[in-house]
Amino acid sequence: MRKLWLLSSFFLASCAVGPDYQRPQAPAIESFGQMEESYVASPPVAEFWAGFNDPQLTELVEGALQANLDLKASVARLERARALAQLSRKDLWPTVTASAGYNETQLSLNESPDITEAQRDVEFYSAGFDAFWELDLFGRVRRQNEAAYANTQALASDLRALQVSIAAEVAQTYFELRGLQEQLRVARENAENQQTTLELTEVRREAGRGTDLDVSRARAQLEFTRSLVPVLESAEIAAVHRLAVLNGREPRAFFAELALPQSLPALPDSVAVGTPEELLRRRPDVAAAEHRLHSATASVGVATADLFPRVTLNGALGSAAMDFGDLFESNSETYGIGVGIGWAFLDLGRVRDRIEASEAGAAESLALYEGTVLRAIEEAENALATYTRAKREREHLSESALASVEAARLASLRYEGGATDFLQVLDAERTLLDAQDRLAQSHTRVATSLVAVYKALAGGWPDRVPELAQR
Repeated sequence: MRKLWLLSSFFLASCAVGPDYQRPQAPAIESFGQMEESYVASPPVAEFWAGFNDPQLTELVEGALQANLDLKASVARLERARALAQLSRKDLWPTVTASAGYNETQLSLNESPDITEAQRDVEFYSAGFDAFWELDLFGRVRRQNEAAYANTQALASDLRALQVSIAAEVAQTYFELRGLQEQLRVARENAENQQTTLELTEVRREAGRGTDLDVSRARAQLEFTRSLVPVLESAEIAAVHRLAVLNGREPRAFFAELALPQSLPALPDSVAVGTPEELLRRRPDVAAAEHRLHSATASVGVATADLFPRVTLNGALGSAAMDFGDLFESNSETYGIGVGIGWAFLDLGRVRDRIEASEAGAAESLALYEGTVLRAIEEAENALATYTRAKREREHLSESALASVEAARLASLRYEGGATDFLQVLDAERTLLDAQDRLAQSHTRVATSLVAVYKALAGGWPDRVPELAQR
């Protein structure tokens, strides 16, 4: 037994052909190019949604991270890969099977006239163990295990990347919903003001101080504003449905609680963004690309091992007897030991073609990894730039909305006093509606662009993953 252990240790410690994986060098970038005063270089938080202090948002995001059906499918893929990797790991050790059998045969008296009636019934009993073991002299099985393990790690990173995407989509959809509800409030409020203006023009016409043209213009503006409401309501309903499906529920499951309008939550004054170096270590898509590169590199070793012989050991140990009572007697013991060697030395052209294909696959994986790294930095830089500009846009639109409110008030007063015609009132009301609607959209844009920053920084995959993935 000791000799067998030493022999197996020697085989497992023997060389593994093919290239050993070397982690590629990531770009050395000290800081992001779009840094401003509100960006802090400390590491970003994973559960970014908690920073908005909105219990409903928190409940939606955390519910999606546990119940989203795409996440459950990703967990199942990961579990399948883990099981296959464990199965591959067992190829390093002998495969042992047990067998037992019973066979009864009746011989023909015409074929064997020398036997008696009692001898024509023959029974045969057998029991034993069979073993098969590929001696991994050149590391084919170990490289296979290495590739399977790296592939499992890639799928685990895919799961985290999907968590990032799900958390960001829930937060962005929630902010879009609240923004749509604000746009609806603006449209309905402007419609009420324009209804008052229409009534004023009708009164002035009856008093002989207005015209049918003024009334028609006022009614046209009012109906245009009212036409915005159904479109916004449709988008609001779609957002509610989307949030429910992201949580693994039927579309109308959250309609009662989310249809009640609420304001957008307050945004944090500062955002922790870390450094590009930390970003590349944290991004799950970069990790997944690196693990796939590792798997492709190990696959080169699997193909290279076919240049060398495969050595296998076969063994059998058992017992066979014509009578069940004799089955476990020492005279009934059987055994067999064999050594097999397989070598594709007559077909090395195909082997080298497979090696070349594996090397090309590894080169492809390296290019995909490098591209993923660059896209990760690009996405972060773009998200930071967009969030900064969105806040500046909101400042200008806020001033525009305030000025439009005052302009509409003054135009209405001048019209009532007869100092101006109705066209100026109409133009002021159009400008007011447009400015307030744009401001509402800008509030939404700032919030969703901040979520895009968190997504680019790989926020959204805390350590607690769906229960199945923790096993």
